[in-house]
Amino acid sequence: MVAEATTPLSRPKVERLVREVLTQRLRGRVTPPPAQERHAEVPRRPGGPPNPLVVNVSARHMHVTPADLEVLFGSGAKLTKLKDLYQQGEFASEQLVTVIGPRQRIIPNVRILGPTRDYSQIELSYTDGIYLGIDLPLRISGNHDSTPGATVMGPRGAITLSRGVIRAARHVHMSTEDMSHYGVKDGDSMRLRIDGPCGVTFDGVKVRYHPKVILEVHIDTDEGNACDLDSATYMELVK
Repeated sequence: MVAEATTPLSRPKVERLVREVLTQRLRGRVTPPPAQERHAEVPRRPGGPPNPLVVNVSARHMHVTPADLEVLFGSGAKLTKLKDLYQQGEFASEQLVTVIGPRQRIIPNVRILGPTRDYSQIELSYTDGIYLGIDLPLRISGNHDSTPGATVMGPRGAITLSRGVIRAARHVHMSTEDMSHYGVKDGDSMRLRIDGPCGVTFDGVKVRYHPKVILEVHIDTDEGNACDLDSATYMELVK
């Protein structure tokens, strides 16, 4: 995907945004609670999938280009690893930003995931979108056609994304071996059944193929809360 141009904000604009953010915090205006990462796993079993079925809640986060990272964190800035994520080579960085919506409401401490990409993107839940005043489209990561933007503020500067703010569609990462087991291909839709006190079945889980990935389902915070993922007693992917 071609990188989407972003607009660095002038220093007076950044200073005004900082004042507004500090004013909101001093007035005690409610902001959404910190997004929690949640994890559930079904171990391998004879005759079952070749890899454990893992479901992870993908909390609100941002992906950035190297150029946008430098605007937000200063010239020469690089992402520094906080911890590894489930997929090899991906990590949660120590860098945090503040997302500002059209209502001038803010969500602070949105974590940037690494490594850097050739596009900048913010992934939020529907609840986050309602709070910020952004009508979030449901998209596969990287599909930014007709998507809204937002202002993002870092410690050294701010940018305005003209697009790229989405709610990521629930999806499952699969290798060739996984797709062969489930009898699916890239782009197919599956169902995720989660049993437990708040058991649900999620339709429309998109298959995303890469030869080197580990089997993993991503749902967002709203979905993780709806099924109370921590209390899940069994999970299954169904074609």
